[in-house]
This record gives sequence, C-alpha cells and structure tokens, in this order.
Amino acid sequence: MQNDSDRFFVLTGGPGSGKTTLIEALRAEGFATAPEAGRGIIRDQTAIGGPALPWQDRALFAELMLSWELRSWHVARTEPGPVFFDRGAPDTIGYLRLCGLPVPDHVASAVRKFRYARRIFVAPPWPEIFTQDEERKQTLDEAERTFRSVTGVYAELGYELVPLPLAPVEERVRFVIAQAGLR
Repeated sequence: MQNDSDRFFVLTGGPGSGKTTLIEALRAEGFATAPEAGRGIIRDQTAIGGPALPWQDRALFAELMLSWELRSWHVARTEPGPVFFDRGAPDTIGYLRLCGLPVPDHVASAVRKFRYARRIFVAPPWPEIFTQDEERKQTLDEAERTFRSVTGVYAELGYELVPLPLAPVEERVRFVIAQAGLR
C-alpha cells in the first residue's frame, strides 16, 4: 500500500446495521481498528454531565466527532498495516446535513485533507437486527435517513461505495477482507 489512505478502510452506514459488530470481528482477526466516535462521545459526555450530546447540542457533538475522527486517523498512522474505522470524518458532514445544520469550512477542509481508502464499506439498513439502547436513541426511520446522508457524502467525495451483504458477521468479515484485497 503506497500511502496511509490506501490502508485506511471505513465502515459506514446508519445506526444499528452491524458496523460495530463487524469492526470487533475484524479486530479478533488481528486487524487494527478505530472505534466509533458517536458512542464514545455519548458515554464520556454523559459521565461528565457535558452538553455535547446529539439530543442536547448537535453542533458541539459534531465538533467532537470530527476531533475524534481526526485523532483516530493520526493514531492509525502509527499502525503498520491496514486499519478499519467504525465511521470516518465524512460521517460528520452526513450528521450535520441530517440535522439541518451548516457544514463549517473547517469540516469540509478536514474531509478533503484526511482521506481513506477509495473503497468505503457501507452497512445498509437492516431492520431485523436494528435495536435501540441508551446511546442509540434513533428510530429505524432516522437510521435509514442517516444511511442516505452519510453515503451521499462519501459518494460526493469520490469514494466507491461497497455495500455489505445482509449476512452473518463471519461472512461479512470474509467479504470485507476480500474486497479490501487483504490476505
């Protein structure tokens, strides 16, 4: 792989579509991974009584998401091989658009500068596995709108969208490894 972006693989899509389960399975296979920003921020902000929550201050939540994703990108540079990201910086734009918020110039600049591998793995909505919890409060409809928003951003940025099969995690792992040209 010629540069960092060639080895940085993003998994994106709507909430509750199996991304995190797939990331955990890829980690179990020995690959480096970067965790999802949203859940981590929600956990931290809830623990400290912070305002950067999607149900409280969406713009601030988006700023923290971007910061998290850029830090993940830099940390990934220290890894010697491929890295799988549970979402990437462009997801921040998808979130802002979904919320009807403006996309600040620095966010647009960040997604142009901090690139990932050309092929982006997209987890389509999967109603059969979708659930809500303390951190995922979105409805299935919101999850589907999130899917459309984030995939639209990646397509606009010139990434190739590779839909994940609606299949058991083991099959998804094999699919991703093959499509990424690994092993």
